[in-house]
Amino acid sequence: MKNYHIILSSNSPRRKELLAGLDLDFEVRVIKGVDETYPKDMPVMDIAEYIAARKADAYKAELTGNNLIITADTVVVLGNMVLGKPKNLDDACAMLRLLSGKTHHVVTGVCLTTAVKQKYFSVVTDVTFKELTDREINYYVGRYKPLDKAGAYGIQEWIGYVGVTSISGSYFNVMGLPVQRIYDELCNF
Repeated sequence: MKNYHIILSSNSPRRKELLAGLDLDFEVRVIKGVDETYPKDMPVMDIAEYIAARKADAYKAELTGNNLIITADTVVVLGNMVLGKPKNLDDACAMLRLLSGKTHHVVTGVCLTTAVKQKYFSVVTDVTFKELTDREINYYVGRYKPLDKAGAYGIQEWIGYVGVTSISGSYFNVMGLPVQRIYDELCNF
């Protein structure tokens, strides 16, 4: 990867930490106000990848030389419903009640973009929660305030310790960045 100047387009401390775990040199650069809407008839499993590509498009004008930008978006999918970031603490509690006792999909779309090439992909992880009590939900939301997390939870936080009964797929994907797949894609880019 020495041929590229890697840029991570994310304010997420989790994404920064995960990408740093690959021992890559990178900088963080974020364009504010990128439109993250998607067509209402889009299949739910395609939404994260679509938004990651839209984020990448916002950088195309400034990509020159050996710059390679990584954009990503994570959504939680329950049935045919997409759970993004909660609007407020009540919304966070409502999301966790929906996820309680069920298996859902965490989908992270990633886009790798240079001035001449673009590669995008999605990684899906299935996560199952036990039946969460209102007391557990209220404690977690009140203490951790997960307003910056899709589905209103961080698997690496208290609710993940006490509530997640099984996971199928990449744990790091649930945290917000499927680093193993990103590593493979960067090696083959």
